[in-house]
Amino acid sequence: MTTFVDRVELHVAAGSGGHGCASVHREKFKPLGGPDGGNGGRGGNVVLVVDQSVTTLLEYHHSPHRRATNGRPGEGGNRSGKDGSDLVLRVPDGTVVLDRAGDVLADLVGEGTSYVAAQGGRGGLGNAALASTRRKAPGFALLGEPGWSGDVVLELKTVADVALVGYPSAGKSSLISVLSAARPKIADYPFTTLVPNLGVVTAGETVYTVADVPGLIPGASQGKGLGLEFLRHVERCSVLVHVLDTATLESDRDPLSDLDVIESELSEYGGLDGRPRVVVLNKIDIPDGRDLAEMVRPELEARGFEIHEVSAVSREGLKELSYALASRVAEARSAKPKAAATRVVIRPKAVDDTGFTVRAEGEGLYRVRGEKPERWVRQTDFQNDEAVGYLADRLNRLGVEDALVKAGARPGDGVAIGAEDNAVVFDWEPSLTAGAEMLGRRGEDHRFAEPRPAAQRRREREAERAEEQQG
Repeated sequence: MTTFVDRVELHVAAGSGGHGCASVHREKFKPLGGPDGGNGGRGGNVVLVVDQSVTTLLEYHHSPHRRATNGRPGEGGNRSGKDGSDLVLRVPDGTVVLDRAGDVLADLVGEGTSYVAAQGGRGGLGNAALASTRRKAPGFALLGEPGWSGDVVLELKTVADVALVGYPSAGKSSLISVLSAARPKIADYPFTTLVPNLGVVTAGETVYTVADVPGLIPGASQGKGLGLEFLRHVERCSVLVHVLDTATLESDRDPLSDLDVIESELSEYGGLDGRPRVVVLNKIDIPDGRDLAEMVRPELEARGFEIHEVSAVSREGLKELSYALASRVAEARSAKPKAAATRVVIRPKAVDDTGFTVRAEGEGLYRVRGEKPERWVRQTDFQNDEAVGYLADRLNRLGVEDALVKAGARPGDGVAIGAEDNAVVFDWEPSLTAGAEMLGRRGEDHRFAEPRPAAQRRREREAERAEEQQG
């Protein structure tokens, strides 16, 4: 059964916003007391938060579909709907968030670091919030926006100071078990280590973490063995330690060729060329191993490597190694630039930025794209003529009608607002008015108008009957 997972594809869906409410205040002797519809609640977000107690992405491997709750709709009496609850997903320290194309969205390092993976939809405004001096009694409300939904990829890159790399059975697990309190599985067969193991080492005043990476073999960067699955875990390490087996039983291997193979695989993987290297010649407790270590040491020193001869069994040379690694880690930490003060970068929009674009597509079809027009379309109840009229007013004030005229649109041409797969298409009529005769100007309801004199109402009825007789 899988117990360690360091890469998953997560399907997240934020909550949708609640719809606004179209309501009229009613009380005795005052049946039409004005609009009192409340706003809809915001949809819940999906938030990733680093938790040090989490060490694997196994939970999301088994349950990859996660959804936040929706906002509640508004109600009469100026009661706003309840916001949806945020869904908080705990992830290990060092989790990288990517999109489907492989672009990095966030790098989550440090306890409590968070990232909103899916943004909840806005709640729709109720008719009380839409009322104004021109529109005293709106008979409609705005719909809530749908929350964002899509796929993100989570990759775990271990946060450690030192990475032990080498062939399978080179003694990396034994080494980390004696340097720290970690207790990885140790056996005398290849690929005993199936997951990265972390250990904490204290050397003087320096405390650092060591990662035991599963063994690499030739072709690991192309997917052979287990190396490719775990090479990402060495990316954050400040120091790379080559653990070379000086007592291998394989006749075609020796420490120098092993080092060349591992260096080649690290180079093929990329991004690790500038990391300091330390070479550990392991298993010198075996006579042949000590002899071979003495033979290859001059060649390794000629290549510029720092050499340590150690034995995980007799613990020879381990104290010197731990202090040498602590010194390397301290140098790497001091070389890192200090975190700069948080700066707020303000990028004002261009003077001629209208916030939308109009593009001709084929004969008699124009497409409008922009954050505001597309959001307004999503918020509109197209079953309500007054709401459609309100949308037309908003588009006109934004300048969409003028832009359509400049683009060559004519009355009756098709206008699509939004992307091709999710657009609202209508026949364009300049200065479109609401269709219902009961509505006066857009966004007005004659039921809230002041009563007219009886003589005026009588004259209007007579005129309507005369018109019907003539027709």
